[in-house]
Amino acid sequence: MLGAFVNAFRTPDLRRKLLFVLFVIVLFRLGSQIPAPGVNVANVESCINGIEDNSVYNLINLFSGGALLQLTIFALGIMPYITASIILQLLVVVIPRLEALNKEGQAGQQKITQYTRYLTLALALLQATGIVALARSGQLLQGCTSDLLYNNDSIQVFLVMVVTMTAGTAVIMWLGELITDRGIGNGMSILIFTQVVATFPAALWGVKTSKGWGTFTVVMAIGLVIIAGVIFIEQAQRRIPVQYARRMVGRKMFGGSSTYIPLKVNQAGIIPVIFASSLLYLPAMAVQFNQGQTDQAKWIGWLNDYLVGGDHPLYMAIYFGLIIFFTYFYVSITFNPAEVADNMKKYGGFIPGIRAGKPTEDYLQYVLSRITLPGALYLGLISLIPLIAFAVIEASQNFPFGGTSILIMVGVALDTVKQIESQLQQRNYEGFLR
Repeated sequence: MLGAFVNAFRTPDLRRKLLFVLFVIVLFRLGSQIPAPGVNVANVESCINGIEDNSVYNLINLFSGGALLQLTIFALGIMPYITASIILQLLVVVIPRLEALNKEGQAGQQKITQYTRYLTLALALLQATGIVALARSGQLLQGCTSDLLYNNDSIQVFLVMVVTMTAGTAVIMWLGELITDRGIGNGMSILIFTQVVATFPAALWGVKTSKGWGTFTVVMAIGLVIIAGVIFIEQAQRRIPVQYARRMVGRKMFGGSSTYIPLKVNQAGIIPVIFASSLLYLPAMAVQFNQGQTDQAKWIGWLNDYLVGGDHPLYMAIYFGLIIFFTYFYVSITFNPAEVADNMKKYGGFIPGIRAGKPTEDYLQYVLSRITLPGALYLGLISLIPLIAFAVIEASQNFPFGGTSILIMVGVALDTVKQIESQLQQRNYEGFLR
C-alpha cells in the first residue's frame, strides 16, 4: 500500500492528482471548523466538553467529522448526499421511469445524478432547519443550559444559519465531484473517509485519558486484529465461472472466452448499518422530544430504559437483527439474478454444468443467498463492537475500532489504493517482453 503511494508521487501526473485531492481535503476540513453566523462558539465548546457523548445525532456527527455539534458551515457533512443516494437507489427499483433511465447508460446515469443533487439539497434544507431549531430551543446538546446562539429569538439569524448550512452541503457535493473528475478515487467516498478519520485520534485519546495506558494498549492490539479481519472479509468473494460460446459474425469469430462473476461476501457494504442505525435513532429522538414533560407516558420510560443507552442486550439484539434483515433486503434490490442470467443468455454465456435461462437464475439466487449470510453476520458483529466496548469499558459510543467508522475507513482505503495501482499499471506496464 505504501509502495503504491510512493510510486504514485514519483509519477508527475499522478502526483498532481494526489496533491489536488490533499488540497481539497484541507479546504474541506477548514470549512468543518468555521462556525456558522450567529453561533456562540464559547458556549458551544463548553457544552460539548461538559456533556456525555449520548447524543442521538452520533451517526450524522460521525459523517460530519464532529462538525455537527459545533454548528459549523459544513455541519451537515456528507450525510444528506448519502441519504439521497440511498433513496434514489431504492426508487430505481420501484419507479419504472427511473429504472428505464438506469438502463440508458451514461445519459441516464447523469439524469439520476442530477436528481440526487436536487434531493440532497432538499434533505439538507430539512436537516439544517431541524438542527438550528433544536439549537435555538436548547435541545441539541443534552444537559446544556447555555445559549448556543447569540440571538435565539431572531428569525434573521435562524434563516441565515439554515441557508449557510444548506449551501455548505452544496459546496461539499461540488468538492466531491471535483475529486472524482480531477483527482483519484471516488470524491464522496474520500470526503466521508476524511470526516471519519478526523474523529479517530480524539476517540483513541479519550480511551487513554479515561482508562489509562494499559487499556489503550489492549484496545490498539484488538483494533489491529479487527482491521485485518475487515480487510480479509472486504476482499473475499465467490467467483462464479462463466464461459462464452464461439459464434460467427460475418467472417469473424467471436466468443470462446472465459470469465467469472465476482460475488462479494459483503455485497451490501455499509448500507445495512446506516439503515439499522437510522431506525434505532427514532426511539431516542422520541425520548428527547418528550424530556420536558412532567407526566411522561410509560412507553417513553420503556424506550429510555431499553432502546436509548445502547448497552442493553435488547438494543443489541434488535440492532443485530435489523442489520441482517437490511443486508438481505439491500442485496435483493441491487443484484438481480434474473437480469444477469438474461444478459448471459443473450450474449451466449453460460455457467459450466448449469443450463442457460431459469436454471442459471436459480443457481445465482442460491449462491447469493448462501454467501449473504456470512456477510450479514460479519456486518452485525462489527457493528456491535462499539456497543460492547461501551458496556465493558464505558468507552465512547463512537468507539473507533468497529461499526460504521472502521468499515468506511478500510473500504475507502482499499478502493483508493486499487485505483492508484491501476493508474500505475497503465503508465508502467512492462508486458511479457523486456
